[in-house]
This record gives sequence, structure tokens and C-alpha cells, in this order.
Amino acid sequence: MTINSPTSVPPAKPRGRPRKTLEEREDGNRKKELLSVAARLFRHQGFNATSTRDIAAAAGMRSGSPFYHFKSKGDLLFAVMEEGMRSALAKQVAARQTMQLSEPVLPSPRQQLHALVRQHFEVLLGSDSDFIPVMLYERRAITDEQRYTLTQLQRDYEAVWLPVLEALHTSGQLRCPVKLARLLIFGALNWSVQWFDCQQTESLDSLTDAAITLFINH
Repeated sequence: MTINSPTSVPPAKPRGRPRKTLEEREDGNRKKELLSVAARLFRHQGFNATSTRDIAAAAGMRSGSPFYHFKSKGDLLFAVMEEGMRSALAKQVAARQTMQLSEPVLPSPRQQLHALVRQHFEVLLGSDSDFIPVMLYERRAITDEQRYTLTQLQRDYEAVWLPVLEALHTSGQLRCPVKLARLLIFGALNWSVQWFDCQQTESLDSLTDAAITLFINH
């Protein structure tokens, strides 16, 4: 009589995404650092005046290391802009969720606009805020295809503002047509990166209060 050997059972595969190796995590951190350094230099020196050698030196890398992550300086510029917009979108979602959870009732359109403006100032002027200014003033240096991608992200970002502006217009608090109001509001807010100095001017909270007073009626 033969004895059958027990059937071997393959080990269960772990669920979810496989964990990143230490090398992969370090590579991701270096890429993030590279984007932050590039954003700072592009903002303060300009895209044309900044070389990949400058970026590598500021990031503590060898001169050719940026090309391990990006094919060209132009691709790095676009990555900075895209990272800025995706981060702005994520922060906008988080800010709205926090506001809705903290309010006992649905926030009024004025309160919602106040929160949106405050968050936009944070994106433009807060910590790690070099990304969006680069997008605002270096957009001509990227390709049409890259500009299209950024335009889609901007539309997603601004789409949250439109129903708020429409509600304010309906109530008479916003006299300007919504389309024109959106352009004027973003134009005014975005220009603050040219003159705002956190050491000498108002706080972001007082800046937000002033902007709301300027944009809408009580």
C-alpha cells in the first residue's frame, strides 16, 4: 500500500500593493526633493536662467542625476507645475472637508468663498509655495500637450468655485457676472505672489478678510 504525501499548499499572497523597497522609497524621496529644489530655483531665478547643474548642486546631487528622473529640464519644469496643481487640488478638498465637518450647518456661500480664498492664499504664499507661482509665470516654456494637461487640472480646481460664485451672484452679493468675477478674482489673488512679504505685510487670515470685503457685498 502506498501512502500519498500531503498536498502542498502554496503560501498565501499578501493583499494590496507590494511594499516599496528601501531603494524605491529613497528614490521617491529624492525625486520629491528634486522637485522642491527645482521649484524654488525656477521661481526665484527663472527657468531660462536655471541650469540642471544648478538644480543638482542645490539638491546635493551629481550634475547628471536629474536626468535619471526626468528626460530634460523642460520635463522637470512641467513636473513642478503638475505637482503644484495636484497638490493644490488635494489641499482644496481637505480644506472643504474640514470646513463642512466643523460647521454645525451647511456653510453659507460667503463662508465657502472665504475658505476657498484662504486656501488659495495658502497654496500661493504658504510653506512650500514655489510650485504654483512657477506655473503662473513660466507656462510659455512648456509644450502644448503639457499646457493642455495643466488646463484640465485648473478647470477641476476652479470648478469648485463656480457654484459658490453663482450662489453669491443670485443673492446679489456678487454684482459682477460669474465668468468675469472668476477671472478677476483669480487675477487679483494670483498677483499677490509678486508683492506679498510675510515679514512685512498682513497675515494670510487678514489678507483673506480684505479680499472677501473687496469681492462681495455684505
